[in-house]
Amino acid sequence: MASPILPLLPSNLEVIQDPNQVAKLSKDYYHFSPVLTAQLQDKVADVVIRPATEAEVLQVAKACVASKTPLTVRGAGTGNYGQCIPLEGGIILDLSKLNRTKWVKPGLACVEAGAKLAAIDKITREQGWEIRMAPSTYRTATIGGFIGGGSGGIGSITYGQLADRGNLTAVRVVTMEDEPQILELRGDDVQKVNHAYGTNGIITELEIPLGPAYPWAEVIVTFDDFMQAARFGYTLGEADGIIKKLISIHAWPVPSYFAALQEFLPPNQTAALLMIAESSLEPFGELVKAYGGTVTYQKTAEAAKKGAALAEFTWNHTTLHARNVDTNLTYLQTLFPYDTDLKLVEHMYRHFGDEVLMHLEFFRVHGQVCPAALQLVRYTTEARLNEIIRYHETQGAFIANPHTYILEDGGRKEINDTQVAFKGQVDPYGLLNPGKMRGWLERNT
Repeated sequence: MASPILPLLPSNLEVIQDPNQVAKLSKDYYHFSPVLTAQLQDKVADVVIRPATEAEVLQVAKACVASKTPLTVRGAGTGNYGQCIPLEGGIILDLSKLNRTKWVKPGLACVEAGAKLAAIDKITREQGWEIRMAPSTYRTATIGGFIGGGSGGIGSITYGQLADRGNLTAVRVVTMEDEPQILELRGDDVQKVNHAYGTNGIITELEIPLGPAYPWAEVIVTFDDFMQAARFGYTLGEADGIIKKLISIHAWPVPSYFAALQEFLPPNQTAALLMIAESSLEPFGELVKAYGGTVTYQKTAEAAKKGAALAEFTWNHTTLHARNVDTNLTYLQTLFPYDTDLKLVEHMYRHFGDEVLMHLEFFRVHGQVCPAALQLVRYTTEARLNEIIRYHETQGAFIANPHTYILEDGGRKEINDTQVAFKGQVDPYGLLNPGKMRGWLERNT
């Protein structure tokens, strides 16, 4: 059935109606979760629209409001929680054509929402700067999708999370009012749309802060003992004089899933996958010696441009590689409390054994180095998965549940009244990515 929006659109817009293409562009990596797979596998949009300018986005927004057609914004579809999967059909707004880097200044860039992170860096590095943090899907993810659905990543050991003040400077947002308009949010106001799954505004342009572009060496260090590796990772995170971008610790058998790296990953060894500034390699080497690690792999920044990037085996790419071997594996997202002794990490590692395989990513939380875990879970039933989650929570770990598509239930676990109020202002009919914001669904209850 033809979408009621089509007669309202100008003829110059790119419209995709081929069912196979529409189905493909209606999905992300939700299948990492067996829970989400059952809930979302039949969800699909009616049509995909691919605007090339902000003016065309305004035209689509106006037509959606006039026809009361739901609209779900898509970047590159690299999310894992169904953020860009339409629950009520309607329009997928694919922003991949809004991909310009408009300007670069020292420490700051202005980019369109559909610009790929790697493409932005290619431009900014010519001036000695780079994006502060990125997901493991860095080569394909868009900046708008990362802000709308991400929270941190490679670089977070230095710069914290996207939600931290200073990690997003400004955004331009198209509204879904009767007469859609463009709003510019700056300063703390950017939090109104930061990590909101596109439920309360269509981000078209962003000003993002940059960090110095160091030549990053890639290093693998192996250890006989997981906890020794974990303590090494924590100490490296706290070593302020050593410039680093990635500290990723993988208990065996997780390294066995990394096919392209097998010659560097001895059996039964824990592996640390790291990105270290070349200028810091000498003091870094001393730290490796102090913890009894063995360097099995080291590439200069220039050599690292070729072949598989270590970062693509970390964060959620770890889950991707593991599931390529065993589709019964799923994952958790766990934030352990600040603890220099890593007692809770050790408890969970020993308590669950081979059922929950430990994978740590170190990052900064309010200035303190903390381990986040993206553990691999040998899935049996949803009930058992929920038991594992509850056990973590009762022991004091925070679970950002990757098995729900509801914004609040997956992350903060509380309603963000500011974001809900902003949705009421800019999307009064609730057409933007409907069904994803619990605060909006429950506002009148």
